[in-house]
Amino acid sequence: MYRILIVEDDLVIGKSIANYLNKWNYQAKCITDFRNVMDEFLALDPQLVLLDISLPFFNGYHWCNEIRKISKIPIIFISSASDNMNIVMAMDIGGDDFIVKPFDLSVLVAKINALIRRTYSFQGQVNILERNGVVLNLNDVCIIYKDEKLELTKNDFKILQVLMENPGKVVSRSEIMTRLWDSDSFIDDNTLTVNVTRLRKKLEEIGIYDFIITKKGLGYMVK
Repeated sequence: MYRILIVEDDLVIGKSIANYLNKWNYQAKCITDFRNVMDEFLALDPQLVLLDISLPFFNGYHWCNEIRKISKIPIIFISSASDNMNIVMAMDIGGDDFIVKPFDLSVLVAKINALIRRTYSFQGQVNILERNGVVLNLNDVCIIYKDEKLELTKNDFKILQVLMENPGKVVSRSEIMTRLWDSDSFIDDNTLTVNVTRLRKKLEEIGIYDFIITKKGLGYMVK
């Protein structure tokens, strides 16, 4: 079941869209906290976003830019601002389609179906892991924190992935070593320590401190 996030200022319209999409076997959710759109985006981890332009606090262009920093998922703008300038701007900043309000819900579903089919038939789902504002993009193999982006090595990525998949839990050294090298045998235990130390220094360069915690004699964790 594909998840769709609806960022629509008029909650009556948003809920009617969500109810209609749910009948088509989508899992649709409307934003209610327009100050923290990215928090709800990260919590739902949607495969598509329906995004209005006129929103409280920050407009749709702002949130499109924020989403594009961490994800390549399809974004469809839905707006009554149908002049050419708004349509061009929406597409230029990362929108995949633009639907003018008012619109027929059956047309909206047809466009969603087509866009999801094109997107996910040829590429894997874009997944992200998030903890304390640190976002790990599983497709781009990078870390996003605030406005900073850090490209990761294969080992950096695997260490962060296994830790962020188990937030608040201690992951044993042997489990991490198995993830990195497909075995915890014949590997110098100090090699993992060196990798983690180097990763911590990289994270500190973009302002991420005390993210990976050492549990002496047990392993590592992120809170």
